[in-house]
Amino acid sequence: MMKSVPFTRSQIELLIKDHPTPFYIYDEIGIRKQTQRLIAAFAWNSGFKEYFAVKALPNPAILQILKDEGCGADCSSAPELMLAARAGVRGEDIMFTSNDTPEEEFIEARRLGAIINLDDIGHVDFLEKNAGMPELISLRLNPGPGRSGNAIIGDPEQSKFGMTRAQILEGYSRLKAKGVKRFGLHAMVVSSELGADYFIETARLLFELVREVHERVGIDIEFANLGGGLGIPYTPAQSALDLTAASEGIRKTYDECFGSGKLHRLKLFMECGRYVTGPFGYFVARVRHVKHTYKTYVGLDACMANLMRPGMYGAYHHITVLGKEHQPPSIKSDVVGSLCENNDKFAIDRALPAITPGDFVVIHDVGAYGHAMGFNFNGKLRSAEFLLHPDSSFTMIRRAETLEDHFATLKF
Repeated sequence: MMKSVPFTRSQIELLIKDHPTPFYIYDEIGIRKQTQRLIAAFAWNSGFKEYFAVKALPNPAILQILKDEGCGADCSSAPELMLAARAGVRGEDIMFTSNDTPEEEFIEARRLGAIINLDDIGHVDFLEKNAGMPELISLRLNPGPGRSGNAIIGDPEQSKFGMTRAQILEGYSRLKAKGVKRFGLHAMVVSSELGADYFIETARLLFELVREVHERVGIDIEFANLGGGLGIPYTPAQSALDLTAASEGIRKTYDECFGSGKLHRLKLFMECGRYVTGPFGYFVARVRHVKHTYKTYVGLDACMANLMRPGMYGAYHHITVLGKEHQPPSIKSDVVGSLCENNDKFAIDRALPAITPGDFVVIHDVGAYGHAMGFNFNGKLRSAEFLLHPDSSFTMIRRAETLEDHFATLKF
């Protein structure tokens, strides 16, 4: 299936009169519809809530759109907590899931009334000492040898995140003794996964533990946070995740585990980032040079500092040349930037139409972990972000960095 772009070359030519490339564009319609699909898929659970993973796309304009659609915010640091709050997300609409957490971040989470999701059993006492014990606490499970992650997450036993099953049971007992009244459970086992079975298996793991906690500790878990990890098809040949199959499988497992009994009121949460915004982000750059040596290199006015996933992970991102969408991919090229690093490549041996300097290149599926993972090596400046509205107008939601920004922390 061919990947499409929700704007034209002529629109970009107008935009660059005031705002030069490179920049990111996010499609508001796509983000809203994707969010609505996710929430509708789990409407069978009356307490379902999506907590958008702020780390994926930390921009208040995006958070406000998702808040409008009924989402909360999943945060993992104090700046993310502050960003969520300034976007109007407060209280238990914030989930704070961190690790190796400093005391000031627990204090900020408590101040905002966020749900605190503890990563370490040692943090029970640390939280109580430094920030006080809230009424509601969630614990993060690391399933260890009882569950395998996918190729991206890897073996849970090698993961720094979460607690063992035994620590989870001990943790709830200690929290109960300290007067905590409400409880949640969380796990994040896979990342960027397109197979529905992974999510169904994670749900079963959590549901069975919810029952065990009820029987052995004598408390009721209020919610099970299934984490995120819902993948998107980065290549045109990949099939999208069957969200209906995942939801129906989780629903069947839910009914098998709880029936119509007391625990049937368990609320389900998710913390998707990539699935919600990933497919609706586009990185626009311009071809600066075309170099011919042992290979053909298409040099852009952008680099790995703007989008690091291909260079860091070897991740595939589809590329469209605006205005040449229907031309045959006749030239095999490496699409590169100008960093002093040989892995500064957006694509390797990619078949593309014949390209000339001045062409606009669009890199797809960058609405998550794109701009957010940018950096400043070689003094490169991070790019602007734009929101594409339903009326085809653009709003800048982050300006491009300047040299003054880059030098602001230096002492000359």
